[in-house]
Amino acid sequence: MTAQGTTTGGAETPEPFGARLRRAMDTRGPLCVGIDPHASLLHAWGLADDVAGLERFSRTVVAALADRVAVLKPQSAFYERFGSRGVAVLERTVSEAREAGALVVMDAKRGDIGSTMDAYAAAYLDPDSPLFSDALTVSPYLGFGALAPAAEAAAASGAGLFVLALTSNPEGREVQRALGEGGCTVAATVLRRLADLNAGAGPLGSFGAVVGATLGDLSAFDLAVNGPLLAPGIGAQGATPADLPAVFGNAVRNVVPSVSRGVLRHGPDETGLRDSATAFADAVRTVVT
Repeated sequence: MTAQGTTTGGAETPEPFGARLRRAMDTRGPLCVGIDPHASLLHAWGLADDVAGLERFSRTVVAALADRVAVLKPQSAFYERFGSRGVAVLERTVSEAREAGALVVMDAKRGDIGSTMDAYAAAYLDPDSPLFSDALTVSPYLGFGALAPAAEAAAASGAGLFVLALTSNPEGREVQRALGEGGCTVAATVLRRLADLNAGAGPLGSFGAVVGATLGDLSAFDLAVNGPLLAPGIGAQGATPADLPAVFGNAVRNVVPSVSRGVLRHGPDETGLRDSATAFADAVRTVVT
């Protein structure tokens, strides 16, 4: 699922992330599997909580799933905690997953202003970077406009963004559902700005929102942003594929459900990982098509 593009006037334009994601979900099933090598999971796999265990875990997940799931989502923090050696493992994980055909969403939740946001964009959205990913999770809480360097870098490289909008953690409500100017909630403003970025894109925009699958009825929010909705919470957090239509309504076809422990607990057996991911993808496909 690496970026392919068209050649115009001698320059190749990368195929947008949204188009690649739509194709991946249609062919492989609408599912994202998180790669979250936290200490308890490494121990459950019989691995040491060290760089060797981290690498064995990551390579096993990639070998089992990268050729069959639409999206893999490594959580950067679980690699960063080992310093430069952990980041080196993350670089290899991203590269090997993309080479095997999966789209990679880097779950780093970056957000800053000016030259610092430029640097984050260069780290994750520049094709020459060893951490280049198909999409990056970002935080809009320094102002949506502060994400402009990331949005511009993503558009130039055929990558995408997933912007935190309605997260499933209880603490998120105090910010995301706070009222701003004109009585509009912060989350609704984020969703509106995403819709503006995706205007006219087809078959799917490249700028998505993170919306928790555990939040229940979200009919008060307009989720039709013409972009993907990354939906954590499936599996161990309590949501099921059957819950998705009630949560996402008419936008359900653009949902990318994200499951981590629900699949990863079946490792280190590669067959167990594959069977679990396939079962989740089939269950989601049943309710969104």
